[in-house]
Amino acid sequence: MSKQITYYSTNLKAEPVTFKEALLKGIAPDKGLYMPDQIPQFTPDEIDRFSGMPYWEIAYKVIHKFIKGDIHAKDLKALCKDAYDFDVPLENAYDRKYVMRLDQGPTASFKDFAARMMGRLMNYYLTRDKRNLLILTATSGDTGSAIASAYYGLKNVKAVVLFPEKEVTSRQRKQMTTLGKNIQILSLDGKFDDCQALVKQAFADKDLDHLNLSSANSINIGRLIPQTVYYFYSYSRLKNSIGEKAVFSVPSGNFGDMMGGVIAMKMGLPVKKFVIATNSNDEFPKYLETGKYDIIVPSKNCISSAMNVGHPSNMSRLVALYGGVMTEKGEVKKKPDMKLMKKEIWSASVDDKNTKSMIKDAWKKHELLLEPHGSVGWSGLMEYIKAHGDDKEQLYISLETAHPAKFPEQIIKLLGFDPELPKSLEGIEKRKEKYDTIGLEYKHFKKYLLKNYK
Repeated sequence: MSKQITYYSTNLKAEPVTFKEALLKGIAPDKGLYMPDQIPQFTPDEIDRFSGMPYWEIAYKVIHKFIKGDIHAKDLKALCKDAYDFDVPLENAYDRKYVMRLDQGPTASFKDFAARMMGRLMNYYLTRDKRNLLILTATSGDTGSAIASAYYGLKNVKAVVLFPEKEVTSRQRKQMTTLGKNIQILSLDGKFDDCQALVKQAFADKDLDHLNLSSANSINIGRLIPQTVYYFYSYSRLKNSIGEKAVFSVPSGNFGDMMGGVIAMKMGLPVKKFVIATNSNDEFPKYLETGKYDIIVPSKNCISSAMNVGHPSNMSRLVALYGGVMTEKGEVKKKPDMKLMKKEIWSASVDDKNTKSMIKDAWKKHELLLEPHGSVGWSGLMEYIKAHGDDKEQLYISLETAHPAKFPEQIIKLLGFDPELPKSLEGIEKRKEKYDTIGLEYKHFKKYLLKNYK
């Protein structure tokens, strides 16, 4: 029997903690991100049995591997069943090339999968311990609405979400700003990286310790672990045989979604290659090619707005998974196993021109409706196939991370129609908004927190 998993900091200067502590802290005291000290394993037969299970049960099987000993199995099953009550469509484009649509949750984004589970886990522990938390999170679009929805109305949690005012769509913004209650939204005239920097600085500020701060960004291990589940789910539905290897293509910004997939692979999921598709913020493709990591400041503004990240927080986790050490500032202290990383991962950068042309091309050729982020993922997959040959027997799965209706301006401009709204977005245009605006300097954010939260 394997020992209980503990969680260490990627900066290696903080004490290891339990899952519960890592979840509620969000970020380690040394500013590193928490990682499991061992990766639990599934056998090929165990993975094969997933094909007969509903999504929530696969979620229980996967998440339980990481947190057994921290929560009763019966309670975790109930949380999973409650969190995952929506579909995960697997749309065939042609041959064995599929798009996994992670857009059927309450905010029509893949962030629902992580946020709903994390919110329930946090509330479970806080209720049990009679504690309260103030969640700080930065968003480049879909994270904010997913977190706001997942934490809305919870008794033991208040949440503050920061967003760059010029880099989210109207519908994305209104999903956050029309809730109220325990959810507060702050707008900044800056970039996502500016929002993320303020959140990280607040966590390191001893003057704010009394506020019991935690994070709901993908820097929180509680966001990451649930994101491994849909890789197992899609594979279990689409594989032809035990052990068949799949190629996954993941549109990537802050790298939380990608890290969930790579962890799934390290758990035993049969993967031939991970295609990491970025927009013009191409720091990772260049790193994989050259071994030299240079952050992009400021990040480049692309129509795949949720991926406008010049230095993905989860890079330090990826580097750690391959035996290296990277600080939160992107400094490589110990080089990872680049040979193994290149064997398992392939990466491409997709600019706005190609993002737009792929939206048109996918619709014209396959009636495959993609929004900008999904288009980056699909474009990355097509680039991979172009470079490695098109094997018609190979299983390819590309991730569509948000509903096209969240990006009506681009779809109307490129395809000439407004996508049909999912139920979660119906009536959103008429809802009343409420949010505050603060300056870019940390002193403004700190003053706001001290004034509004005790």
